[in-house]
Amino acid sequence: MGKLKTIARRTFLIGSAGIVGGVVFGYWKYKTPYDNPLKAGLGEGAAALTPYVKIDEGGVTIITPRAEMGQGVHTTLAAMVAEELDVAFEAIKVEHGPASSAYFNEAIMADGLPFAPTDRGWLAETARASVAIPAKLLGMQTTGGSSTTPDGYEKMRKAGAAARLVLIEAAAQKLGVDVSSLKTKDGAVITPTGERHSYESLAVAAAGIEPPTDPPLKPQSEWRYLGKSMPRVDVVAKSTGTAEYSIDVRLPEMLYATVKMNPRLGGAMTAYDDSVAREMRGYIKTIDIGGGVAVIADNTWRAFEAAKAVECTWADAPYPPSTKAIFDAIETSFDEGHRDNRFTDLGDIDAALDGAVPVQAEYRVPILAHATMEPMNAVAWLRDGKLDIWAGNQFPTKAKADGAAIAGIDAEQVAVHTPYLGGGFGRKTELDFIQYAVQVAKHTEGKPVKVTWSREEDMCHDLYRPPAIARFRGAVENGMPTAYDGKIASPSIVESVSGRMGLPTVGPDKLIVDGAYGQPYAIPNYRITGYRSPPSIPISFWRSVGASYNGFFHESFMDELAHAAETDPLEMRLKLINHDVSRKVLEAVGEMSDWGSPLASGKGRGVAFTLSFNVPTAEVIEVSMTEDGLKVDKAWIAADVGTALDPGILEAQLSSGLIYGLTAAIQGEITLEDGEVQQTNFHDYDGLRINQTPEIAVRILENGDRITGIGEPGTPPAPAALANAIFAATGQRIRELPLNKHIDFV
Repeated sequence: MGKLKTIARRTFLIGSAGIVGGVVFGYWKYKTPYDNPLKAGLGEGAAALTPYVKIDEGGVTIITPRAEMGQGVHTTLAAMVAEELDVAFEAIKVEHGPASSAYFNEAIMADGLPFAPTDRGWLAETARASVAIPAKLLGMQTTGGSSTTPDGYEKMRKAGAAARLVLIEAAAQKLGVDVSSLKTKDGAVITPTGERHSYESLAVAAAGIEPPTDPPLKPQSEWRYLGKSMPRVDVVAKSTGTAEYSIDVRLPEMLYATVKMNPRLGGAMTAYDDSVAREMRGYIKTIDIGGGVAVIADNTWRAFEAAKAVECTWADAPYPPSTKAIFDAIETSFDEGHRDNRFTDLGDIDAALDGAVPVQAEYRVPILAHATMEPMNAVAWLRDGKLDIWAGNQFPTKAKADGAAIAGIDAEQVAVHTPYLGGGFGRKTELDFIQYAVQVAKHTEGKPVKVTWSREEDMCHDLYRPPAIARFRGAVENGMPTAYDGKIASPSIVESVSGRMGLPTVGPDKLIVDGAYGQPYAIPNYRITGYRSPPSIPISFWRSVGASYNGFFHESFMDELAHAAETDPLEMRLKLINHDVSRKVLEAVGEMSDWGSPLASGKGRGVAFTLSFNVPTAEVIEVSMTEDGLKVDKAWIAADVGTALDPGILEAQLSSGLIYGLTAAIQGEITLEDGEVQQTNFHDYDGLRINQTPEIAVRILENGDRITGIGEPGTPPAPAALANAIFAATGQRIRELPLNKHIDFV
């Protein structure tokens, strides 16, 4: 927490104002804040300066500026404010904030720096502290990188604390009593005689009071909500089917559309013929949107059917046309000309391997889709020089900027509404589906239009997780590794994303080696090198990004070294770990799984550890061979989050991350022929089913000194833990994913 305290000393608070029954409180870090995006939302005559907490005659509304896509962030962020504001948690309302740079994400930029999470040296700490300035200047409101909790932990609590103090001051002035005689409880200021004055009744007066610049926060010992499993604010709506996603939005006179894009991603459309579609019931119009067409109809199904009838002529793909050709290009990248980075380089690898009997292995992972349950969709309404967008997305400020550019209007005339997301996993940081919707809205004569992709269009036009190849060499002596040399080649996600945004790629891409470099193992000769292969199929952020495959590479080879050294895989890791917090995670998962206890014939356990997103995470998986194939029986997860703000959400996210990782490990694969993706729906790109999912046990540790997020760290260790368990059970070492290409599963 030392770093957070340092940041807090640099911060200051801005006052709020409110008239005609409305007031907004908030917390900001710098003396020149962005304009408050809530001013327009308070009604005529109301004033507001800060963006996090609204109080009006309707009660307390907490603004949570990050996307809720099932991970529980609205609940945790709301609890941060409610804790310090002293309101009844069950009485608050929660809204996603509007698109605004006021909600910029600093933590996601800090995690992008090429320093190991365990590096607390002067240079690393100075660099982390310095990202506050560019983060604010860029003003990116984005959800991802397990950054929501660390980014909001100070901001949201300070907002609640400041609001509470000015409410007390307003009550003291109204009653003519000393501030010290008043206290608060459950949304009211209480006098020594027990008289209650609701926050709603004090809001207008409180708006004129200058708030403190550094309000004190509750000690952890006094927390009512944080540190406990809170009822999720979205559970009732999602359980009753009343939660609104963008696919549920209905507006007067709404039109409906879908897209049909070149199946060779990024390729051009040279011609189209919609003559058959024009005769179909409900058809309205076909629009050339560049690389494909959008078809408008009077309902979504008719738009789908009409799109099928449109004949298009497609140009070739701008990348190698087959899976084999893509991997051939990656294979040629293991040379100095393609070297991108070397962030871990200890000892002398060449000398350590000279004369030793090397352990060698090559690993491969395929292209993967995000496969969100809610397909890409967006509603756009362009009329009278104003644009409204309804879309589940992870990047509202970019959605606003893109919408303005496409519509040809000022960004201040664009409103982005972010409802619940039916899954994201990084896919909805990419906004192609919103861009197409705005293009279509320019042709609807002022009527709103909902653009919904078919599942097939969605699956075949993803921005995928990249394929990768790893080549490792190592040596062991006296039961321990003496050398570990990892080479990892992959296309650059940063280069691909930057290219779509029209930005240059500057410097190395640490995502190529994330989850492999900076791991806290004290191997005397230890080197991890990343190689950037040529641009290929469009790629983007996928849950846990580079760590999703580097966890498999790194921990599979660690297991191979243990086998070569004739050493227990867990014991070897424990001897190598030079980071106490990580060691305790490994010890915990060993205890949970009863590691080392005898197993029946045909059973096996595998262990893996990955430090990613500042969260050391260890997993053990137990499998058994059956007549119907391999069965994944049990899984144990231990992770250290620094401070557990909501244990229930943490457990759910770690379990979810493990299942997502197992799905990819067992059966996830996107393949291409003639430049076209071959998998089209869940029948050939399936998720893990209930009968395949193991019994999962989770333990949360709190030895770390920083608040961390948890959306992604559960994924990276899962594929390696499973592959290592298969080796323990069968003696079969599988070095290529998906595993079902090499062994049958139940």
